[in-house]
Parts: sequence; C-alpha cells; structure tokens
Amino acid sequence: MNRIDFSKSEQYTLSIRLSADGFSFSVHSSTGKENFFHAPHPVNTSISLTANIKEMIGSAEILKHTYKQINILIDTPRFTPIPFELFEDEHTEDIFYHNFPKNNHETVLCNILGKSNVALLFGMDKYAHQLLNENFPQARIFTCISPLTEYFAQQSREAQCRQLFVHFRKSTMEVFAFDKGKLLIINTFSCQQTSDQVYFILYTWQQLGFSQEKDQLELAGNIPMEEDLVTELNKFLRQVNILPSQEPLPFDIQTLMICE
Repeated sequence: MNRIDFSKSEQYTLSIRLSADGFSFSVHSSTGKENFFHAPHPVNTSISLTANIKEMIGSAEILKHTYKQINILIDTPRFTPIPFELFEDEHTEDIFYHNFPKNNHETVLCNILGKSNVALLFGMDKYAHQLLNENFPQARIFTCISPLTEYFAQQSREAQCRQLFVHFRKSTMEVFAFDKGKLLIINTFSCQQTSDQVYFILYTWQQLGFSQEKDQLELAGNIPMEEDLVTELNKFLRQVNILPSQEPLPFDIQTLMICE
C-alpha cells in the first residue's frame, strides 16, 4: 500500500463505506489512483446506524482533513434497478415500495448510472442520511451496488459474449448479468457454503439461457474457498475467471475509483 501525505488532503478523494459489519475509510489521489490509504473503523452492533455514524464523526482523525471529494457508500440489500427510459423522478418512492415493504424511517435515494443506462434506487435510514448531509454536505452518496454495476457494464461492453459477474462478500453474493453492456439482472443471494454458491450461480445461468461453452463467468470480491469454488464451477462451465483485486480495498471501493 502506498502512503498518502495528509498534508495534501485537498488533492485527495475520501470514500467512507458504511456497512452493518463495519465501516471503513479509503483515500486515493486524484492524480495517481495507485496511491491509496485504507483503514477499517469498527461499529458497535448494539447501537443504531445513526449512533455509530455520530461516534465515527466524533472520533475518526481521518475526517478532520479537507478533501477534494467525499464519497459515501451504503451497503444495503434494499435496492432496485430501473431502466433509465422508464424512470420518472416524481415516482421514485412508488416504484421502490412496489418492490419493498414500506419503511417510514427511510429515505429513498437514486443513483443515475450512465454506463449501465439504469437508475438504481436504494433505501437509507432517514436520520443517518440527515446526519451525513449535515456533516458532509458536498458528499456523493452511493449504494455499494452502483459502482459494481457500472464497472461490470464497462467490462461487458468489451466482451464478445454474455457475462455473469458474481461479487462475493462475507455472507452474501450479488449476481449481475450483462449482454455486451446491457444489464439483464441484478440479484442477491444469502449463502456461505460452496455448494449453495454453485447452485445459485448455475440456477441463474440456466434461467438466463447462457451457453456453457461460449459465455463467461467472472468472479470478484472476497471469494471464500476460491479454489474449491472454481473447481466445482469448471465441471459445468468452460469459462470461469477471477477478476483482479487490489487488497485490502473492498472491491466496490476499487470499482468506484476506476469508474470516477
């Protein structure tokens, strides 16, 4: 990991990643993205997201600097993509709550994804959103799914076949299907066992009618039992690849840096 000179913080971008299993900070140089700093920030699971954010703002030294840009990534399963041509801003909440139970303590936000040609709607605790806006008024707020979608769309445009991208995290995996840059589906599965991961990947593959010989499976993120997983998948699919990763940065932060 290359060091960042925080006396020049106004030249850097800070990304704050907020997840139920921990927060983290990532800083990279806008003039040289190979230079970065990454540090975790623990959370207290016995208190609310808003309380954890208050604690972070009050205690994290990294937040005392001035940055060129601040990004905030929210790790949430409450998201839904809408084709941009069907998206109407005034109906954001109606569309979102057609897919999720109503939550009166939630703000519905939207990321417009130009590379994917979709509007990605996501929910966030309204008090946490208010607190972040008060302390980081110029920050851009994303769901973690947004930079992943944009990066995979960009990769897919360069391919000569259809692709299924699978992003792994601690206890879930997200599946993104593309046909030469066109988003087909995004789905999330809660699973930790290799057998379950293989089942859901192959089920999605079959439902989409992908070719076992011609189309590609791309794996990314924190892949558990990587060798065993690839061995099992290779029994059914000809083209299984691992996307390069830059540790210890979370893969969604890496894709955000690339897509900026």
